[in-house]
Amino acid sequence: MQSIQNAKHIFGIFADYLSQYFKTRLAYRADFLGDFVSNLISELINLVFIVVVFSHVPLMKDWTRDEIIFIYGFFLVPYALFSMFFGFWDFNERYIIRGEMDRILTRPIHNLAQVCLESIAPDRIFGVITGLIIMGYAAIQLDLSFTWYDPLLFVGLSVSAALIYGGVYTAISAISFFSDSRTGITPMIYNIQQYGRYPVDVYNKVIRFVLTYILPFAFVGVYPAAYFLRKEIWYGYAAMTPVMGVIFFTIGVLVWNFGVSKYRGAGS
Repeated sequence: MQSIQNAKHIFGIFADYLSQYFKTRLAYRADFLGDFVSNLISELINLVFIVVVFSHVPLMKDWTRDEIIFIYGFFLVPYALFSMFFGFWDFNERYIIRGEMDRILTRPIHNLAQVCLESIAPDRIFGVITGLIIMGYAAIQLDLSFTWYDPLLFVGLSVSAALIYGGVYTAISAISFFSDSRTGITPMIYNIQQYGRYPVDVYNKVIRFVLTYILPFAFVGVYPAAYFLRKEIWYGYAAMTPVMGVIFFTIGVLVWNFGVSKYRGAGS
């Protein structure tokens, strides 16, 4: 019961922060719109790259250009949700090397929630809008049809995929408690996650295994997107996405808690 109350309290703080953030940003609508347009252009540049490549390679295995575009659009949605709440890109530099983790540990709210709250970036919601636009374009090109419950499944799969991101990067950030490296291995993991936006069956067995069970970035892109593309051969993997989300986020939190228990402060 106490843990449920703590969770409600944390979610309440996040909700209040988001509400105040958007009230502030919407007071300057031109700046808000400018951020949206710049983010949209950035993602469309990546989309152009895919279109150019597939103008010369019409098929990747059995996947068409528009199916790849749909997967890419889906890939952007959970990544945007993750980026909103898990801004761990400078965790080593800010919290370990500069010693701000010591301040975090003196406060009553769970330390992971505090780090997420301090690095929250609500403007990343633009990535969700961009992803939906790209998916919509691909769906029209593919003439996809959807059932009434597909939007609910989409939300569930997107949140589950975001939890996978959160679990992986939380665990990676926890390594900082044992190392004073300024960047750690986060940049390498970021590069690996990009493989999740392409069909896994184009890779060899080793890479497919890594992207499915070790660093399960296939579950943030191709596997859940395959359900909406009606690729029945991948339905089992799509159904596993919520399970993988819970498992890997739990692992991430456990690794984080273990790292915090070994943390001895920034010293002098």
